[in-house]
Amino acid sequence: MSSPNLPGDDAFWQRPDPAAESLGRPEPAPKAEPIGYSGPPRATPPPADWRPPTVAHPPPPRRLPAQDDEALDQAEGSARTVTYGVGLVAGAIALVIICLLCSRLFF
Repeated sequence: MSSPNLPGDDAFWQRPDPAAESLGRPEPAPKAEPIGYSGPPRATPPPADWRPPTVAHPPPPRRLPAQDDEALDQAEGSARTVTYGVGLVAGAIALVIICLLCSRLFF
């Protein structure tokens, strides 16, 4: 697109006059009147036998076995010991690797 040859003012970039008749705008559509909400449609009642057959009395739930709190505490203690042991071994290996890498950089 080439720029028009106009004098030094910015007349080309000014907005057109809104009162002008021919701006290439379509005619405004007539405003529609709002339609009132008539509510939800009426529902027909279901037949009397629409529900599926159900079991009247299911068996009662079984009782859970009793928990041995002392055995659970011992299992938690041994699991904690194993976790700390694995963490200490992993930390020691990481420390040795870091020391080896640093010694290679300095020497």
